Amino acid sequence: MSVVLFEEISTESNKKIALAELNSPGSLNALNIEMIELLTAQLALWQSDDNIAMVILQGAGDKAFCAGGDVVSLYHSLSAQRKSQDLHKSVSLDDEAVRNNLAYDFFSKEYYLDQLIHNYTKPIMVWGNGYIIGGGIGLFSGASHRVVTEKSLLAMPEITIGLYPDVGASWFLNKAPSNIGLFLGMTGAMFNASDAKYIGLADVIVRSTDHQAILARLLTTPWQGNIENAALLSQVLAEFSGDFDIEIESKVQQNEALISTLTDFDNGTDVYNAILNQEFDDKWLQSAQKKLKNGSPLSAMLIFRQLTLSKHLSLAACFASELNLSLRCCQFPEFSEGVRALLVDKDKSPNWHYDNIGEIADSTLDWFFSPFDHS
Repeated sequence: MSVVLFEEISTESNKKIALAELNSPGSLNALNIEMIELLTAQLALWQSDDNIAMVILQGAGDKAFCAGGDVVSLYHSLSAQRKSQDLHKSVSLDDEAVRNNLAYDFFSKEYYLDQLIHNYTKPIMVWGNGYIIGGGIGLFSGASHRVVTEKSLLAMPEITIGLYPDVGASWFLNKAPSNIGLFLGMTGAMFNASDAKYIGLADVIVRSTDHQAILARLLTTPWQGNIENAALLSQVLAEFSGDFDIEIESKVQQNEALISTLTDFDNGTDVYNAILNQEFDDKWLQSAQKKLKNGSPLSAMLIFRQLTLSKHLSLAACFASELNLSLRCCQFPEFSEGVRALLVDKDKSPNWHYDNIGEIADSTLDWFFSPFDHS
């Protein structure tokens, strides 16, 4: 069975709805390189097909749209590279080693796919039911119609594996008000459908039980051209949306003023310490604080710098910046150690390179942002 299922469904208006389904429910539809390659090729074909009115992207099962990228495969590939070069686990790989690694292909092709979705000329509806995490948000965030439900849970929890929020997060987290994007990035906090809509990361909230009814309604829609079709899709989704912003409590909105205060510093160290030293009564904030405390201090500093540097960049420039930083993270052992502890050995006891955020020199951070040699 293919890891992505494709279908073209005929409508009453003689146009077709294209359906792509991530088909790995056992892994919560974790995004691997085969999925990326299949999606990229098929989306390109559908974009040039005048018979296709719109695209639906969804995940198999009812637990997740996509719960992140397949970083375990990257861990094994990077570990094998270190072993073949007889490198101590604390030594960084050189540029050539990473260019010849699965990681280079994975991140390059993943970001290309994410940008394709952002720039797609036909309407794309992503059915964001269940978990939408990490690489899943990369697929979700660029769609023209981002649908969430009462079951949707989103996060960019890369700080827990020694990475940073990528897949366009430099773009979309910076669009959130009151430094909320910085807070969500540094803490890896989980947020719900109302939160996602409030910060501009989702467009409409519907009931999860309306999935089939929405599809049936789309089959009777009088599809026309791309511009008209986007409006027609919006009208259909509006029929199924309700007052879910009120029904689903937004912790992000409730705590916006405090989040703004805690992140109102011009350096990552002060933001990090402000969040960790604050006493919270709110359980959601306590959970966010705990993730930051247990996460990589190095990642926290990378996240602050990346989001600061990319504030005024174009979408394409954000992705270029992220590719550079992601490859640097593959070279440095922090990312591999984080994946090992959380997802491979699952001992949840990462040996982070720095115990104290104050130990991280500016020169170390400068290296992560220095140009990677692609030649």
